[in-house]
Amino acid sequence: MKAIRKTLIASAAATALSLGLASAAHAVASVPVKAAENTNLWFVELQSPATVDGGDTTKLRAEKAAFRQLAAKAGVSFKERFAYDRLFNGVSVEVTPAMRTKLSRLGVVKAMYPVSVVMAPKPIKTEGDVSTNMASALSGAGVKVGIIDTGIDVDHPDLNGGVAGFPNPRVAFGYDFVGDAFNADPTSPAYNPVATPDANPDDCGGHGSHVAGIVGANGTVKGVAPAATLGAYRVFGCAGSTNSDIIVAAMERALADGMQVINQSLGAAFQWPDYPTAKAADGLVKAGVVMVASIGNSGTSGLYAAGAPGVGKKVIGVASYDNTFVEQNRFSAAGTEFGYFLGATSVAAPTSGDAPLARTGTTASTADGCSALPPGSLTGQVALIRRGTCSFYIKGANAQAAGAAAVIIYNNVPGVLSGTVAGVPALTVPVVMVSDTVGAALDAQIAGGSASMSWLSGVGSYANSAGGLISSFSSWGLAADLSLKPNLGAPGGFIKSTYPLELGGFATLSGTSMSSPHTAGAVALMLQADPSLKPDAVKTRLQNTAEPKVWTGNPATGLVDMVHRQGAGMIDIPAAIQSKTTVSPSELSLGESETGPVTRTLTLRNKRNAPVTYDLSHASALATGPTTFTISAFNAPATVAFSAGSVTVPAKGMATVDVTVTAPAGLADKGIYGGYVVATPQGGGDLVRVPFAGFKGDYQSIQVLSSGGSGFPWLAQLVGGSYQNRNTTGATYTMAGSDIAYFLLHLDHHSRKIRVQAYDKASGESRGVISVDNFLSRNSTATGFFAFSWNGQTTWGKVPNGDYNVTISVLKALGNPDNPAHWETFTTNTVTIARPVN
Repeated sequence: MKAIRKTLIASAAATALSLGLASAAHAVASVPVKAAENTNLWFVELQSPATVDGGDTTKLRAEKAAFRQLAAKAGVSFKERFAYDRLFNGVSVEVTPAMRTKLSRLGVVKAMYPVSVVMAPKPIKTEGDVSTNMASALSGAGVKVGIIDTGIDVDHPDLNGGVAGFPNPRVAFGYDFVGDAFNADPTSPAYNPVATPDANPDDCGGHGSHVAGIVGANGTVKGVAPAATLGAYRVFGCAGSTNSDIIVAAMERALADGMQVINQSLGAAFQWPDYPTAKAADGLVKAGVVMVASIGNSGTSGLYAAGAPGVGKKVIGVASYDNTFVEQNRFSAAGTEFGYFLGATSVAAPTSGDAPLARTGTTASTADGCSALPPGSLTGQVALIRRGTCSFYIKGANAQAAGAAAVIIYNNVPGVLSGTVAGVPALTVPVVMVSDTVGAALDAQIAGGSASMSWLSGVGSYANSAGGLISSFSSWGLAADLSLKPNLGAPGGFIKSTYPLELGGFATLSGTSMSSPHTAGAVALMLQADPSLKPDAVKTRLQNTAEPKVWTGNPATGLVDMVHRQGAGMIDIPAAIQSKTTVSPSELSLGESETGPVTRTLTLRNKRNAPVTYDLSHASALATGPTTFTISAFNAPATVAFSAGSVTVPAKGMATVDVTVTAPAGLADKGIYGGYVVATPQGGGDLVRVPFAGFKGDYQSIQVLSSGGSGFPWLAQLVGGSYQNRNTTGATYTMAGSDIAYFLLHLDHHSRKIRVQAYDKASGESRGVISVDNFLSRNSTATGFFAFSWNGQTTWGKVPNGDYNVTISVLKALGNPDNPAHWETFTTNTVTIARPVN
């Protein structure tokens, strides 16, 4: 992961705390073809509501039959993959681009969405174990938790209740949708889109077994809910990826099996809450299921990176905090013992022996070890190198070339460090990784004179300096519709859990994939304690009792980390179960501040037999600046006012109070701010909180189409495997094979709609719509792009040979389609269609 820098810069308006996550921009005349999603797979949403929204099953099936008949009558051919009724009304299809255009014009079609290729979750694997205590007085007995993932190792004794095979006493439900060899990624050498499921949702990938163990292992590892009944819904093969329409099918199956809680430690980053997987997840909540999902591991990709289904409006989207103690391998220096993780793919470190220590930089270095070091300068020594700028492999290779016997890389942000040193040629000296505090201690010893270290055998338990703080990989919100995401957080960094027996039985992984099942297990305990709880009540209790944590960038400041990074804060399971007071809504999504302060009404409910008076206050959190890809933190609190300074809630009753939030005056427009409304009981007791977040200024002021460092948008032509920019000259296309028109767009932000339309160049008259796409995500990087294509077909059919201009119209996020200021447009140079004449 890219390094995060932290500095303190004085500002007249606010304290700015830089977290540089930007990528360097560069200008190029051509760019290579990038991997694209399979654009032949589409969700087709039909007009009527799904059954969870009040739709009638008979009517929905008749509507699908009418859709198929209309398509056949219009000459539209497609292959139907899945049909949905309960959570989403529609089908998923495989259809050519030309037929897709015709399909979208059928009267029963409400909208079409591309089926995403969802990559198999890739949490960070750590060599070594991690101390974690997930046991509880409650057990989750009688509660069904569905896990949509890579399956579950049904033979693992910690997961199967003592009975191998499927079904068993613990993994009592499940379904395999794909089989071992399935891989939906068309760019993978192992691409295999043909599903070959069997009767056993067993796990050969590992991820699902790890997630299941966090929820409910009962053996060497104790999960949060060790007696919960598990459902294994396998949507990934042994490796690779899946399609989002398979995930929706798994949701419907889990609902049919009676799952009370569903965990999805997967997703597609940068998505809208309107994407089908998010809408289907919301449907689960409407059906009475508590839906928990990871918010994503795109922490280095900037703002608005949260993924679907975690961005669903009713879904509990979960952020990750690092574990507090880690069990690591050991060495000592100057009489002090330290813990380390061996770099992934590194040769083994010694378990005995001494060596002198040397450093290649200081604790202030930003690119330590990234350049070649003097030959022989580290001969026989263990090199201490600070993380940052270049890869761990480059640092290790440079130290090895200078004669180092081993390398210690230390973190440049709070917390323990783990990562890979894979590269070609492979390193031949061990590379180990330590925390920022260990690195600083070793650096001080070296700076003070001669220093040495001793390798030790065995393991020890060591405090994590970033324990209890947001993990660096955890994705930032808000969601594209400015709803508050993530909603809350749980432990996800350095978690030991079950793993397939064939892969070692246990593993330590890090990711929001690990924090989500921690929350799902907590929900199982809550439902065991009170089976009457509805999904909204579960979410309210978890958010009201969660504890916000201080800023990961510099914990010593005591400043509270961003609400759009941690939501309500770290879950407190006992407090959520025992809570006697709730405040709803349990989060406030304030939207854009363009029209001024926002007033909302909060309702406090008291389950006690005596009245309670609460004092109302506001706890501020850090804000972020206007740039999506370069995160800048600002100490710029909002102004919060209440209709009353305190409120008395009668016994077994409720009371209301109005809260008015004004965006920070000192924060630049396009910034995101947040904080917490706090209700503190007079006379002592547990306080309750409500997080809030909003956007400063006019949301539609964010530019969507931008250059991306390469002068986008482009009218492009594919030449020798690269896109060539034809903006200046125009281009001629035969519309045969890959010789079709491409439009390369860098999207700095999410868009509500992108319409691509062809016009006759001579007359300026429309020749039909090429495509309309709704709810598109932003690019994942500041230099990335999306490629739209045109094969000469529009809604008018096949346009004749001739000269055309193509206009791309972008409706901004939450934009009003009737307001011209909310649209951006780009018109290409001449597109000449010159099909060969037969």
